[in-house]
Amino acid sequence: MPSRVRAPELPQDKPWLNTDHPILLKNLKGRVVILDFWTYCCINCLHVLPELKYLEQKYQDSLTVIGIHSAKFDNEKETENIRQAILRYDIEHPVLVDSNFQVWQQYAVRAWPTLMVIDPEGYVIGHLSGEGNQETLDQLVGEMLSEHQAKGTTNFGKLSLTLEKQRQPLATPLAFPGKVLADESKNRLFVADSGHHRIVVSTLTGEVLHIIGTGKAGLTDGAYTDARFSSPQGMTLDVENDLLYVADTENHALRQIDLKNQCVKTIAGTGEQSHSIRPHGGAALEIRLNSPWDLEKLGDRLLIAMAGAHQIWEMQLETGIIQTYAGTGSEACVDGSLEEAVFAQPSGIATDGRELYIADSEVSSIRAVGLVNDLPVRTVCGSGGLFGFGDVDGDGSDVRLQHCLGVEYTQNYLWVADTYNHKIKRVDPHTGNCQTVLGDGTAGLQNGQGTATRFFEPSGMSAIAAQVFVADTNNHAIRRIELGTLNVTTLEFPGLCAPDVCLPTATPA
Repeated sequence: MPSRVRAPELPQDKPWLNTDHPILLKNLKGRVVILDFWTYCCINCLHVLPELKYLEQKYQDSLTVIGIHSAKFDNEKETENIRQAILRYDIEHPVLVDSNFQVWQQYAVRAWPTLMVIDPEGYVIGHLSGEGNQETLDQLVGEMLSEHQAKGTTNFGKLSLTLEKQRQPLATPLAFPGKVLADESKNRLFVADSGHHRIVVSTLTGEVLHIIGTGKAGLTDGAYTDARFSSPQGMTLDVENDLLYVADTENHALRQIDLKNQCVKTIAGTGEQSHSIRPHGGAALEIRLNSPWDLEKLGDRLLIAMAGAHQIWEMQLETGIIQTYAGTGSEACVDGSLEEAVFAQPSGIATDGRELYIADSEVSSIRAVGLVNDLPVRTVCGSGGLFGFGDVDGDGSDVRLQHCLGVEYTQNYLWVADTYNHKIKRVDPHTGNCQTVLGDGTAGLQNGQGTATRFFEPSGMSAIAAQVFVADTNNHAIRRIELGTLNVTTLEFPGLCAPDVCLPTATPA
């Protein structure tokens, strides 16, 4: 670097998480410091976390990572919501809550995620934006440590932290369930127990039938008791063949569960994340995917909300070919043909057979993607802008949602998990009229009817004839809505417990 800039000191009067005291940069002299400017809605920010964890473990005696949480959405400014994100993504470094962008501005940050690298003498020596920088950072940290060890300017004193997971151990039966799938024909409910890296199968009333997965993160095929997932999300069912398909999000893979023979196999993805955003495709087991978040089966093909690539993908189950179906790979809200349309972190998917309906989370909009007769991509409701969010009912482009993650089609309506507004809304897919039907906008766990109820970042929905089931993510709960009365109850799962509390069990269905 032609010149070095002294790193501005971090504020001590803001909330700090994963530590029982504010962190001063001057007390970290002698160590390499990386400031991670992030916001927990952002898929790119989430992709950086395992890269940082790798570096933290490799250089645990000489590197300190500090997260600077500079919120995009209003809901992300709440300290408790950031604490829940830290627990959900198992973040083990200190996090400073920078909701008014003070630190962001001091460091002249322009985009999420941005990594600021500070040398052992307290100078900013460079920054990197975006994801996929692990090798570059690894080399840079190694070179800096060698240089400063030779100069005698290292000091590898131990940094003592009190983590949120130590203060608030998570021993709930479910942990941050992301999606849910109801099967009325066989009285089954499938829960993506995302925080426990497993799939829970119960009856529609909560009697546990099977637990699929060990509860430890990994990518392992085999029997229910041996298989491993990593933060699984959306699911879709082949009722005729009794096959469950799972978006295994953090494995960047699609998994198939044979419910008759009780075994799991990988059908798409290599386990490595793709960094290619251009439309492409190939043999499903040879091509890298990018955070598949939700699935819908139509005939012998899977339609996939590929959140990390900002695209909709399609897999032909008979041929094993997977490819981009719609979206350029850019991040925005652009309607038009499948080839020219643009999405922004699509995270929920449903269909009426003519169109796919997409919860396009980063533009807080519901999109429709044509399946027949060259129907174009259109925006059903929402502002269609990356910063056009809020909580406003109405019609079409007047509607404001806030980072919606779930959508379901039933009884000629779309049911939307308006995640960051802690609400359930109902949308007419033809007129774009959107109305709040459940939730008062305050995070909480409250049963009852209508807007007297409360949710906490609901993320997934699944309907049967008379009910809608909701994955109420931050409440670690599954909620049940009676469509006739809009009465909400919380499902109980007797005997279910966290993987580290009791061993997985499998009871014959």
